[in-house]
Amino acid sequence: MTTTKPRKIIIDTDPGQDDAVAILLALASPEEIDVLGIVSVAGNVPLELTTLNARKICELAGKPETAIYAGCDRPLAHSLVTAEHVHGKTGLDGPDLPEPHMPVQDKHGVDFIVDTLREQPPGTVTLCPLGPLTNIATALQKAPDIAERIQEIVLMGGAYFEVGNITPAAEFNIYVDPEAAEIVFKCGAPISVMPLDVTHKALVTKPRNDAFRALGNPAGIASAEMTDFFERFDKEKYGSAGAPLHDPCVTAYVINPDLFSGRHINVEIETKSELTRGMTVADWWGVTDRPKNATFMGDLDADGFFALITQRLARL
Repeated sequence: MTTTKPRKIIIDTDPGQDDAVAILLALASPEEIDVLGIVSVAGNVPLELTTLNARKICELAGKPETAIYAGCDRPLAHSLVTAEHVHGKTGLDGPDLPEPHMPVQDKHGVDFIVDTLREQPPGTVTLCPLGPLTNIATALQKAPDIAERIQEIVLMGGAYFEVGNITPAAEFNIYVDPEAAEIVFKCGAPISVMPLDVTHKALVTKPRNDAFRALGNPAGIASAEMTDFFERFDKEKYGSAGAPLHDPCVTAYVINPDLFSGRHINVEIETKSELTRGMTVADWWGVTDRPKNATFMGDLDADGFFALITQRLARL
């Protein structure tokens, strides 16, 4: 019998079908996770749609009381790159989700992040970015004092051996706003990273997707329909047996870190080169003396991961 309190988290997200499953997993796990709020960011699709999608997902979960804040609508230094080619024109193509009724909070998402970290006791709030790091970096720029108050940043982004999925060298979330990623990786807070190397091992095979659908509830059926939609892209691109569930690795790690293994290494973000802009230069083999600043995950218990998601989706 566990007596530990649930971890307070802020989800920063650009939904995205895999973001949706990550959010559903968090909202279905109140024993381990206390979602203080969800902040939208421009990424997979523009901000207006990511904010709308976050609301749809919370209502799908039966959690319309969740506080949702709109964040930044563009990267720090460059124009926005989106991924409709993967996620469809809405960002959540697949299921036909109803228009949401829950409100968006008046406060800007960055201000919510800053205020929450200042109001909560130091070391008690974990940031969970599932998309580009624009909001987190903007909060750190606006309020440098919050860095030492962050319990942990658990993010999906980057790669080492798998390298890139939007360019030959860069993973999408980091590529969209490398300047923001550089700020975050240098902020000094504990960082745990779910790179493509681990998320590409979290494949929704047909039996795993059938298990989502067989739950028979709206969250399970919608999760199966979302995965059906975006797995076509990944199967064609990678020749894999199904779609990688990238972002749920973040919330699954918060719930049960023992599902994952990795190394504490140095990670630098390339912001200058045209060839490798957005690359996470991960010193996996320790060949430099640069200080270690992030734990990069390399493997996961895929069966345990999908068992957890299926079990929790059943609750919604």
